[in-house]
Amino acid sequence: MVNRATILRDRVLGWLWQESESEGRWHRALVPTVRLLFAVSRDLAAGQLTLRAMSLVYTTLLSLIPLLAISFSILKGFGVHNQIEPFLLAALEPLGERSEEIARQLIEFVDNMQVGVLGVVGFVLLFFAVMSLMQKIERAFNEVWQVLRERSFGERFRDYMSVIVIGPVLVFASLGITASLFATAFVQSVASMGPLGWLLELAGRLVPIVMVVAAFTFVYMFVPNTRVRFIPALWGGLVAGLLWNLLGVIFAAFVASATRYAAIYLGFATLVFFMIWLYVGWLVLLVGASIAFYRQNPEYLAGRRLTTNLSFLEREQIALHALAMIGERFYGARPAISAEDMAQELHVPADVVEHLLATLATVGLVAPTDEAPPRFLPACPWDQAPLSRAIEAVREARGGGFRTELRVGRQSVDAAMATLQRMTRDAFDGVSLKDFATATATAAAAGGAKE
Repeated sequence: MVNRATILRDRVLGWLWQESESEGRWHRALVPTVRLLFAVSRDLAAGQLTLRAMSLVYTTLLSLIPLLAISFSILKGFGVHNQIEPFLLAALEPLGERSEEIARQLIEFVDNMQVGVLGVVGFVLLFFAVMSLMQKIERAFNEVWQVLRERSFGERFRDYMSVIVIGPVLVFASLGITASLFATAFVQSVASMGPLGWLLELAGRLVPIVMVVAAFTFVYMFVPNTRVRFIPALWGGLVAGLLWNLLGVIFAAFVASATRYAAIYLGFATLVFFMIWLYVGWLVLLVGASIAFYRQNPEYLAGRRLTTNLSFLEREQIALHALAMIGERFYGARPAISAEDMAQELHVPADVVEHLLATLATVGLVAPTDEAPPRFLPACPWDQAPLSRAIEAVREARGGGFRTELRVGRQSVDAAMATLQRMTRDAFDGVSLKDFATATATAAAAGGAKE
């Protein structure tokens, strides 16, 4: 039985990952979707998405009241703070009757929290709790997107504050505009016109779903500290939005029929259901982020840890391409290039390029700018930096995720390794990084002229 299961699994995986140009249109359309579902299922089975979702539930419980307090204070200044309770009721709707209880208690907590009388220390702690939640969310998304670099403190303050201050105003303004639009006399008159009224009713049902999809799409484009294209983010937002609404209906039915659990947990039943719904919500959000990641980086579908699976030859090749791109732009007086742009041009994952650039930066060959995302420039005079230095740095860098110290010494092995290093230096004797970069630029220009 085990052998048959293994054979069946191998056949399915072989069909899934084989490349064939002779297959039909339906096959070419179906296989990428199945690969995407397989990759997301693999992430869920590995437990990383569920672990991050549980961590975000804990952080949300600690930071929800401070976040609502700051948002409530901002909304109060715009005169739309009265809409926060209907918004909470809509977000907690799957909890059924308990949604009113939780929303009422949250509003009471927020009303009792007077931000103006907290003092400097209290306000700093309040602000720290909110910033910690935002940073935790960013880290979770960065891990999904395999982003190694986090935002700096200045970038966090600028980006997080813009979301905290402007986000609630835009959300509630859009809700108010939509409600006002549907309440106009013209729309009401159209609603009474048979088929048009049916279409209007359908639009009214679809508007909340569209707004959830739009919110998720914005989160996927904004939160990860990398450039996320609109179409992949929209795919993630669309799937996550539909999942959110579908699981909301299922969870509401579960809560309505879970009288036994209410009897077991007594007064804690509401808190338990609230925590479960928070977990489901964060998991849906992370699944959508994973879908957006795979849509933008299909090379990761076969496996995520591509950085550790590269051969030494592939690492050297990518590093030399990166150096050539940096040198071509620097000596050609063109704008510097980012790791993301290099990855797109080379059709490799961005974290592979970032890892190699970090290695080259460690030995003082390249340096990132202060932009976001950073661009890379030569960190030293390249006419004095030998090309062999870059190759040796890439070879000596640790990329396997573990450390080991070889304690068995053999003279033949040591002599062979010394010979390899000497052959590398001799092969590129007198060739500087500038010579290499300008030579590749000249060759590229000559190739373009021939075409």
